Amino acid sequence: MVRNRKLSKSISDVGWGMFANFLDYKLKAKDGQLVEIGRFFPSSKTCSCCGHVLDELTLDIREWDCPSCKTHHDRDGNAALNIRNEGIRILSMDLGTPFLLIEAV
Repeated sequence: MVRNRKLSKSISDVGWGMFANFLDYKLKAKDGQLVEIGRFFPSSKTCSCCGHVLDELTLDIREWDCPSCKTHHDRDGNAALNIRNEGIRILSMDLGTPFLLIEAV
């Protein structure tokens, strides 16, 4: 069904929404909290060490060096760190000090 050009986006959105609902339910059962970050947060393009944001990073580039601090990054590992840090930042703004963060990467 996902190969149908007219329905694929809707089907994929429903699947992701169901996954997010299940994840939220399970986290609440374990006294956890699901933190959603913005859809367009530049997790891959942001240096997890110094915070420098690249202007452009194409999908074929899997590793890159930060022009500011010269740190070498694996694209996915760097994005995971940035997503974690953004979730902690959001929690600390809303709840004071975050006491528990359960990640799904």
